[in-house]
Amino acid sequence: MKIAILSRDGTLYSCKRLVEAAEQRGHSIEVIDPLSCYMNINPAAPTIHYRGRQLERYDAVIPRIGSAITFYGTAVLRQFELLGSYPLNESVAITRARDKLRSLQLLARQGIDLPITGFAHSPDDTGDLIELVGGAPLVVKLVEGTQGIGVVLAETRQAAESVIDAFRGLNAHILVQEYIREAQGSDVRCLVVGGKVVAAIERQAKPGEFRSNLHRGGTARKVSITAKERAIAVKAATTLGLDVAGVDILRAARGPLVMEVNASPGLEGVESTTGLDIAGRMIEYIEQRGRPGFRLKSGG
Repeated sequence: MKIAILSRDGTLYSCKRLVEAAEQRGHSIEVIDPLSCYMNINPAAPTIHYRGRQLERYDAVIPRIGSAITFYGTAVLRQFELLGSYPLNESVAITRARDKLRSLQLLARQGIDLPITGFAHSPDDTGDLIELVGGAPLVVKLVEGTQGIGVVLAETRQAAESVIDAFRGLNAHILVQEYIREAQGSDVRCLVVGGKVVAAIERQAKPGEFRSNLHRGGTARKVSITAKERAIAVKAATTLGLDVAGVDILRAARGPLVMEVNASPGLEGVESTTGLDIAGRMIEYIEQRGRPGFRLKSGG
């Protein structure tokens, strides 16, 4: 098969592992910077050009699109879809997952348990918004944030009001969520590929920190998950239409809660912690699905 990876940096661990796994299985693979692509939106003969050359058709495309370039990156991915390439995560599914508010609304509609979450526009709503999620301590999140950026723990009501007002002053869209104290700064990252949880790790925040992201100094260990956690992770990924997803679960007293669904989960933490070949599983899934004549699940 001829495979493309859409990524701005082919030296990243995830890209290198996907290239390695594809080549080991006899595939031709190329890393393409989506920002260097330009497109001919022609119903009769659509094309993609890249650094002065017209790209031939790829059997499959693996999007590793950073959140900062979601708009243009998914536009390029849509063009690959238009040309008949199988996407490992469709463009429409990525945009669903990147919109934190939309994704939570979709998950809630399917009955998936979540932390209590509030969203409001007017500063006049701040007090009631805080009460809506159970009061302080609470977590304030930028809707556009990623990797723990724009996530603040407000331990008192006064701090919560100050943080919310400060974010609003920046004209930023924010979510306010209940703080799950019993999670004690840890969460479970379930890696879902093709409707199956292929790996799970528990991430623990460093001392004095509540965000468990490995990018922020958190640690990870291999963990066994319950049947309920497995089912909720698969349901969350399926609800957003993602073939590959990192589903972050908080272990609350009332049961597992989905905190976030990542459409482009990093492989380094999961592979190094578990010793599993996740990149190989992703390429294997492409082999099963990326055949001529496939149909997009979400209609593009």
